[in-house]
Amino acid sequence: MKIAVIGGTGFVGSRLVDRLRAADHEVAAHGRSSGLDLQSGEGLQEALGSADVVVDTIDAPGFDETASEFFHVTMENLLQAAERAGIGHIVLLSIVGIDRVPDVAYYRAKVLQEVLVVEGPIPYSIVRATQFMEFIDKIVGWTSDGSTVRLPTTRLQPVAVAEAVDTLADVATGPPLNGTISVAGPDVFPLDELGRLTLRVRDDRRSVVTDESAGLFAAVPTEAIIAPADARIGSIRYTDWLG
Repeated sequence: MKIAVIGGTGFVGSRLVDRLRAADHEVAAHGRSSGLDLQSGEGLQEALGSADVVVDTIDAPGFDETASEFFHVTMENLLQAAERAGIGHIVLLSIVGIDRVPDVAYYRAKVLQEVLVVEGPIPYSIVRATQFMEFIDKIVGWTSDGSTVRLPTTRLQPVAVAEAVDTLADVATGPPLNGTISVAGPDVFPLDELGRLTLRVRDDRRSVVTDESAGLFAAVPTEAIIAPADARIGSIRYTDWLG
């Protein structure tokens, strides 16, 4: 199967490319470093070439209101080019619970991106993942003042990026779902407890203070971004991953 991965040189995309190539699929990785500008459309038609499937793993450059315009423009360009190229399946990487968090600009932007895919001309699959284990350190750092980290009790269900990539690969090589599948890790943590656990294992002496107004996740309802009942649940536990 011929698969084009947009964002294929990025954190998730590069891992997906490796996973698909290991399964003997013909995979092309595309991103800015390969000459693709998804915002202008430059290099997009050439990138899709004779692919059967296109997977979109790109991320917006910011988490503010600019994300909506970015996802709108890039997805419109991708859908139009995919239709011209005769692509039979588009797969989008998205985030669990975004439709339940209207107060976060980035999540509203991802909802818009999903709507464009659903209403577009290409058979589709949407893979929603919970927060990646690999990003928890960064999340903890967002609200750190050097010696103290302030975190709300919003519940997270982190997933190892390898298991999210496995789901992406399975979906990309199967028939279009014309629907959504979710993937999450096996354990749920309040974010403040997750922060304490992470810092303790890292031997990081910063202290965690519970603060329901701190950071992006303060605007997320407590249960909004944990896995739905029908989610695909990974086997890698965060405590084992940390170790």
